[in-house]
Amino acid sequence: MRHYSIKVKGKVQGVAFRFSTHAKAIKLGLTGLVKNMPDGSVYIEAEGSEDAINKLIEWCYVGPPRAKVTEVDAVEDEVKGYRTFELKRL
Repeated sequence: MRHYSIKVKGKVQGVAFRFSTHAKAIKLGLTGLVKNMPDGSVYIEAEGSEDAINKLIEWCYVGPPRAKVTEVDAVEDEVKGYRTFELKRL
C-alpha cells in the first residue's frame, strides 16, 4: 500500500478534472480524495498499489479532453487508510 499526494496545475478547473479523476481512481481500485484548490490547481491524495498510483499519475499529465495540464507534482507520503475515493468541494 502506497500513498501519494498529487498537485495538478494548468487549466484543470472547470473542465471536469475532479469528476474524471474520481472515475479513473475508482476504476484503478484506489482510495483517497480529489478537490479543487483556491490557487486553481487540483489536489489528489491516492492510496493503493504502486502500479495503480503510477497509472493515475500518468493520466494526470493528460486529464480529461478540455484540460491543459502544465505541471504534475507527486510526492510519496504516509498512508492514511482511506476507505473510499472521495470527490471533495473547495
